[in-house]
Amino acid sequence: MHGAPVLGGTRVPVRTLFDFLEGGDTLEDFLYGFPRVPRALALDALEEAKQLLLASG
Repeated sequence: MHGAPVLGGTRVPVRTLFDFLEGGDTLEDFLYGFPRVPRALALDALEEAKQLLLASG
């Protein structure tokens, strides 16, 4: 995906997950829109982002 990080094993950019959440959608909305993304994978991406933010602050 042109160098953009994707959710492992998919072609869905991680940015798309954050865009959904930023726009006020829920994780369930995202998963409904991208049924090939397992819930655990989306949660792992959010946890990794959380850890990176906490480590940089």
